[in-house]
Amino acid sequence: MPLQAEELAARARAVRAIVLDVDGVLTDATLVYGPKGEALKRFSARDGFAIKTAMSEGLPVAILSGRLAPPVRARVTDLAIPPELVIQGSRDKRSDITVLAGNLGLDLSEISFMGDDLPDLPALALVGLAACPADAVAEVTQRCHLVSAFPGGRGAVRELIELVLRSQGRWERLVSAWVASGPPSGFYSSGRRSRSA
Repeated sequence: MPLQAEELAARARAVRAIVLDVDGVLTDATLVYGPKGEALKRFSARDGFAIKTAMSEGLPVAILSGRLAPPVRARVTDLAIPPELVIQGSRDKRSDITVLAGNLGLDLSEISFMGDDLPDLPALALVGLAACPADAVAEVTQRCHLVSAFPGGRGAVRELIELVLRSQGRWERLVSAWVASGPPSGFYSSGRRSRSA
């Protein structure tokens, strides 16, 4: 149920936090194993930059994943996402997104969740702005307010965050700050300074 631009913008204006699945959202859903069985994941630097930008604007970002994976722990540490906003190994995303909403002090209507597959449907049904990448499964794309033009791990998260910040009148100010003097105030203050997004 993708929305018309005006209604989509209205929902985006109400968003106060973003929750993201990992496999198929922050990654391209490929699972790579090294020679010793270690899991490897590839993340988009542009999605990471958008996450850091959102957090610098006081728009928290949380993680809700069905898998437990050391690379995810490394990535959320690099992005300075607080531990209380990270749930891995979820077997009940409906319940766990409610936990995250409580940790954020927000109503579910103030949250956007991006997922890509059937386990994400219960959480997507509860939030104010349900989003998915372009290559999400059909059952998910049919139920999301926003279907990104980009696939998972290749800019879908960036599109969602940019939509929210644009709808709230913050994106152009951020761009102007980067053009004028580099990082806007607060960009690196949300956690340790990483070498890259």
